[in-house]
Amino acid sequence: MTEAGQEVSARLPLRDRVNTTLELTATGLGALTFGIVAIIALPVFGLDEAPISGPGSVGQYAAIASAVTAALAFAAGRYTLHLGGRARIRGALDVVDIAALAVAHGVIALLSWTLVSVILAGGFIGATVYWLPILALSGAAAAVSAYAAFLSAAHMNPELLAVVLAVFLVEGILASTLTASDPDWWTQNLSTLGISHDVSARAFNLTLVVAGFLVTVLARVATRRVPTASEHGVRRVRASLVTVGVFLGLVGVFHVDTHFWIHTAVASGMAVAFAVLTIRLRAWVPGISRAFLPVGWAFVAVIVVLAMFFAVGYYSLTAVELVAGVLVFTWIILFQRNVGALQADTAT
Repeated sequence: MTEAGQEVSARLPLRDRVNTTLELTATGLGALTFGIVAIIALPVFGLDEAPISGPGSVGQYAAIASAVTAALAFAAGRYTLHLGGRARIRGALDVVDIAALAVAHGVIALLSWTLVSVILAGGFIGATVYWLPILALSGAAAAVSAYAAFLSAAHMNPELLAVVLAVFLVEGILASTLTASDPDWWTQNLSTLGISHDVSARAFNLTLVVAGFLVTVLARVATRRVPTASEHGVRRVRASLVTVGVFLGLVGVFHVDTHFWIHTAVASGMAVAFAVLTIRLRAWVPGISRAFLPVGWAFVAVIVVLAMFFAVGYYSLTAVELVAGVLVFTWIILFQRNVGALQADTAT
């Protein structure tokens, strides 16, 4: 670095220098990933052409490579913060949290690039990709995934974690619906996606288990410091969110065809925990925005009405489950945003 550059760097605030260092590290990691994935593609494809999507395609290779590199890059990002003292890894629970988030980032990369390749294949029907573009495209996809995952790890906060949770859950369930062996699964219920023994069922159940664990991670992170809330209130909010996460994971563990009553109990318990949280939130967190409270009450009311429509045979159970799931996780994201705003207002 030149003398002028060193002088400018010295004048930068510490936070800006840290962000610049992280950005440069992420860029270097992306470049390294590009080279590795492109080199590995040579023995995989040779100098042959490959289809855009499907088995043996450039899309499949890019998606798998991106999944692996995104997961490793996220773990590397958290370890980098650990070495810098910004986010210490204090025990086995932190390691498990990082592993779950790394898996989530890997799955998001896998599904995202698979979806991109399927869309491109639909636009370029019958087209194949030559060997040189295969190296460039697969390397670029993996590089972008590694870059984004590293920065996600470096800047992870409750708000970003909530977004990662939502994207992971949506993409995982969407992938299961598109690859389901039974095209009429939706005529029964959403849990039907997890009762077969194909890849679609495994993906669905794994999505629920990992998403449930992410909810518990979010519950612990989001409720560490909630302004205006007593210790009693914080514990109640955390317990409610953890209950939602644990029950969501158990829905993926206990399949509806083999453990019907357990599956039904944990699914219903998840809805009950959410209802209790929204109803008691004002008492547990007195400073929460009054405009936010009716949102939760309205969501609960909609879920109850939909359940009544299902009971009389007007709605299918699939519709009730989908709408209820969307409302619950929308509320969780909005809740985290409101807690973040409350923290910012208290700090000023």
